[in-house]
Amino acid sequence: MNFKRIGVIGGGTMGQGISEMLASKGLDVLLVEENSDKLNYAYSMIETSLDKQLEKWALTNAEKKLILSKIHKVTHFAELGTCDMVIETISEDLDAKKEVFKQLDQVCPSNIILASNTSTLSLTEIAGSTMYPERVIGMHFIYPVAKINLVELIRGLKTSDATFEETKGFVEEVVEKRGVMVYESPGFVTSRIICVMINEALHVLGEGVATAEDIDDAMRIGYQFQYGPLEMADRFGLDSVLAALERMFREFGDLKYRPSYVLKKMVRAGFLGMKTGEGFFKYDKDGDRI
Repeated sequence: MNFKRIGVIGGGTMGQGISEMLASKGLDVLLVEENSDKLNYAYSMIETSLDKQLEKWALTNAEKKLILSKIHKVTHFAELGTCDMVIETISEDLDAKKEVFKQLDQVCPSNIILASNTSTLSLTEIAGSTMYPERVIGMHFIYPVAKINLVELIRGLKTSDATFEETKGFVEEVVEKRGVMVYESPGFVTSRIICVMINEALHVLGEGVATAEDIDDAMRIGYQFQYGPLEMADRFGLDSVLAALERMFREFGDLKYRPSYVLKKMVRAGFLGMKTGEGFFKYDKDGDRI
């Protein structure tokens, strides 16, 4: 399939990153949000991201304008019928995702691939809300989208070989990232492993073994991570990490997935990380650590 026009549903952190990345590859992007205020905010955050790259001489003003011109603001699903692929990237709420896919089924031709950026939910269950479950696949991008050259391609029970091969071709040839095939399992590969590491770092913090700063420095410097586990949690969103751990704990029943009380306390206090400006560390409006 010749991919030229991609729909992105959800203008949160991941939706912004995916839209910007696709537009920078020369693709037309239809960015969908539930109302114009959220849509305008998402668009402004993409512009802010491009401005930060301008400051670092990573792109030119002309390139910035070209990227923004490729992103089209949309509030009605009906317009997605013209897309070659649709990527859903709303919050990790199974019922909400199923409703989105049910609506997409009504407007997208049966040969169009419907992908979900879910990090922990069942693709088989999401696909079950559609008439053509064979065209539904997981496409899990990792934050920050532009910098991480990996995409998990998750096969649900009914995902067809054709859907997988076309999606893999899109990821590796058009988006130019490495696609890794994953069979459906709670947390897949990356979320399952990284959430356990984050949870263990939280136990270490809760036991007073070391400060948040020193835990992150130990892992970041010692093992050459870009971010330490606690800053990773801040950037993913502490509420998202908590939801992922709770879901895996329910599915596997293994105590290693039981969320740390420190994480629960932070979420209850409203310290969700970068999105609220404060988690284990503080962040400015551009998402940089203060």
